[in-house]
Amino acid sequence: MKKGGYFQKKKLTFFAFVLPGAVFMAVMIIYPIIYNIVMSFKDVNIMNFATGDSKFIGLSMYKDILHDKVTWIAIKNTLLFTVWCLLFQFPIGFAMALFFSKRFKLAPTLRGINVIAWMIPMVAVAGVFKYMFNSDVGIVNRILMGLHLISSPVEWLAHGNTALAAIVVANIWKGVPFNMILLATALTTLPADIYESASIDGANKFQQFFLLTVPLLKPAIISVLTLGFIYTFKVFDLVYVMTGGGPGSATEMLSTLAYRYSFAEYNFSQGAAIANVLFVLLMIVGFFYIHITLKEDKEDVG
Repeated sequence: MKKGGYFQKKKLTFFAFVLPGAVFMAVMIIYPIIYNIVMSFKDVNIMNFATGDSKFIGLSMYKDILHDKVTWIAIKNTLLFTVWCLLFQFPIGFAMALFFSKRFKLAPTLRGINVIAWMIPMVAVAGVFKYMFNSDVGIVNRILMGLHLISSPVEWLAHGNTALAAIVVANIWKGVPFNMILLATALTTLPADIYESASIDGANKFQQFFLLTVPLLKPAIISVLTLGFIYTFKVFDLVYVMTGGGPGSATEMLSTLAYRYSFAEYNFSQGAAIANVLFVLLMIVGFFYIHITLKEDKEDVG
């Protein structure tokens, strides 16, 4: 076989493998994003959605949502929810990763049991926690009353602050195994000889953790925090099942607000605009992560 023919065949093989993924990306991801952006610049509602005779309104929809109080409540709730979840699930996941990196007999079994929480669908998790926080039959009230921490059942999902706290707890339970898996994997790549040298030089466990483990895991930590932020920031199913964004707008997130505008009020353009705001905010986080990663790579090369 000629050399040119060989490389031509390799090219065709490459495109044959890439093409299905590229088609899937174009149809399922790129096209919906473009369609959503175009829709946000038109006045699309239930009356003209099927006919397609919606008129172009430019940035009017974005001006409307940015002057809407509910939009800023949703942004605030989304940020609060994301920050509170990361503040707990990352340290807990890190601690569990350190614990399960130790060699003891039940480590693989216990780690596998913890991963089950991550594998359970979010809708199922939301249903379980909604029942647990139920004011009449929920186990949370029973435990707290049994410990004499409260004197009467608390209506967790009926009040703004407690409803937000309840969905934060549910998401932490769901997110901890994700953090644990990624960090535990990163821990296995750390060279043991560095720790042996540090021990010989007299470094204790705390010094080894803060001066060796954390710096060496910096790329993994940044990745885990970025992915955790993205997954948490765009949460929908957990909030929708547990509270539906209520009571009032107390747990309204950008994702649930976009859904409500589009599929409850049938104002598709308004829902598209909110979804695009969510998309832009996540893109900013993504570019920030790329910037940090490239900076770390340059420092390593330097």
